[in-house]
Amino acid sequence: MGNKKYKGIEKKQARWGFIFVLPAMLFFSLFNFYPILNAFYTSFFDKRALSRRAPKFIGLGNYERLFRLSTAGNPLSFYNSLKATFIFTLGTFIPLLVMSLLLAVLVSYLKNGRVKKFLQISYYAPAVLSSVVAATIWMIIFDPRGLGNQWVNTLFNTPGVDHRWLVDPTMERLSTMVIYFWKYIGYFVILFITGLASIPPTLYEASLIDGANKNQTFWRITLPLLKPTVVLVSVMSMLQCLKTFSTQYMIYTNGAPRAAINVITFNIYVTGIQEQYLSRASAMSVVLFVLMMLLTLLQFRATKSENVDY
Repeated sequence: MGNKKYKGIEKKQARWGFIFVLPAMLFFSLFNFYPILNAFYTSFFDKRALSRRAPKFIGLGNYERLFRLSTAGNPLSFYNSLKATFIFTLGTFIPLLVMSLLLAVLVSYLKNGRVKKFLQISYYAPAVLSSVVAATIWMIIFDPRGLGNQWVNTLFNTPGVDHRWLVDPTMERLSTMVIYFWKYIGYFVILFITGLASIPPTLYEASLIDGANKNQTFWRITLPLLKPTVVLVSVMSMLQCLKTFSTQYMIYTNGAPRAAINVITFNIYVTGIQEQYLSRASAMSVVLFVLMMLLTLLQFRATKSENVDY
């Protein structure tokens, strides 16, 4: 009798829990799932913004247009956007992952609590800024008379040289990578510090008793137990790089993006908003979505292993 009463209370609690969660689920579905499904649907039609003409079903026509070889030489082609996106992602994702881990380890080794808190706040401060503000700050630094040229010229003893940070294609790519790295590294450092704090200190004490040095402790204890955090940071940083937009938007000039920074999201913006080809922009969005899903699954598969027990 008591067991039935207990189950009745559980069902009642579950019912009320579902009722309270339902508004959030509906809100999330409306502003997340619906745009994704609508993009899939729109990508099979010929639709333009502000057009009174009824959308015409063209099947895979938009996807064929994206991957048509005749557009490969166009700086605004989808091929170029794929190339620009992969270059930016590789050039930003790997330094973000490696440097955020190293900085987190260095901060965790500090004994002074005030210095540790100060460094954590300093690293995280740029993450609070919007991408537009971060890009604006660095555009001032990358100005021909700005600190960027002064720092590099002092380092390489090349006084008076303009390194054309926002003009030369290679430097333009490098500039966007630097801005993104500076803005997001603090966020991932905090995630790694949190992961390091979850490792029991008794394991380090035991390794110290066994005579292990810091290098052995890091590779044999810290890194294996930090693997869930490494996977989380790697996936989040990769997705963040793949969907970059604001930094490239702030840097481009003359009304159209240059090939070096014309990433997929920027091409989606130009195609869908400026040129008003919503169906083509939707097809690009679907390709980007599938690409992000595949790379995420690949990362999970590459890092799949048995959980390590403390």
